Amino acid sequence: MHWAAMREAGFSGGIRFLFWMYRHGGIGLFRLLLFLVMPWYFLTNVLARRASIEYLARLYETSGGATPAPGWRNSFRHFTRFGENILDTLVAADAQGVLRQSWHVDGLEHLERLLDAGRGGVIITAHFGNPEICRRLSRKVHAASRLTILVHTRHAGRFNRVLASLDEARDVDLIQVGDINAMTAMRLSERIAAGGFVIIAGDRVPLAPGGATLAVDFLGREARFPCGPYILAAALACPTLMLFSASEKDGFFVTVRPLVERVVLPRRERAAAIRPYLETYVAALTRECLEHPLQWFNFFPFWQTPRHHPEPVKHEKSTESLA
Repeated sequence: MHWAAMREAGFSGGIRFLFWMYRHGGIGLFRLLLFLVMPWYFLTNVLARRASIEYLARLYETSGGATPAPGWRNSFRHFTRFGENILDTLVAADAQGVLRQSWHVDGLEHLERLLDAGRGGVIITAHFGNPEICRRLSRKVHAASRLTILVHTRHAGRFNRVLASLDEARDVDLIQVGDINAMTAMRLSERIAAGGFVIIAGDRVPLAPGGATLAVDFLGREARFPCGPYILAAALACPTLMLFSASEKDGFFVTVRPLVERVVLPRRERAAAIRPYLETYVAALTRECLEHPLQWFNFFPFWQTPRHHPEPVKHEKSTESLA
């Protein structure tokens, strides 16, 4: 089953309610609510539960038994961590700074170098942590920086409005990947030229049938990853970074790594040109999974090979193939 066919959990009213509960009742009340809701979601969402256990099993084997063992108990912990991630997102978006946690950033100098030079770029991230942490990080480094986050959800506008209601000075836009066209690409190019950043996840295959993907080894078995982030970076002709965020008891942990100064994709053998960039990204993602095993949130059969994603990559002339 393609991940897009799975029903998304939550909606804007529910998100507002959760944040209201946290703001007025504290973390204890939020965790109590999460404890009451998450068992129902865990028990009824069979496909997501199986996907979680498969991920834990592959990670456990890759780590030589150093990560949580696969099974219902640790899978439920995985689900619970996902629920707490919603709180992390809202707290990071809150202009009043309801929760002031410490920040630990590894590789901040790579981001500072571009910001100090007034340059923008593409940041490839993953379903690790949340994009709001990226925004808060950029604001801490450079108050004028602006982010555009490309998301794989049809509810981008709705969620964007919820987050904007928490911070009127919000300086980030959410754009659905499927909405990218020539006009959008031009706007993204202008934002990067003005020193902004475009963030896109590199661990979710395209929504549209026929979207370009490549199969690479991930946790001991081939899995398909999207080519879109690298096609976008090549089209925008700008520096490309990798960023992963995680949350622990004593604060947020952010890792920033340079991927390449500029992604270059020839018209011919495009798949072969993309592969080294993709493998570098997957190696970084693997390290993050080993370091924070319960914070990769892809609750669908990730190692399932879709029949409709062809290889090699087509010779696209624009960013239309991103979705």
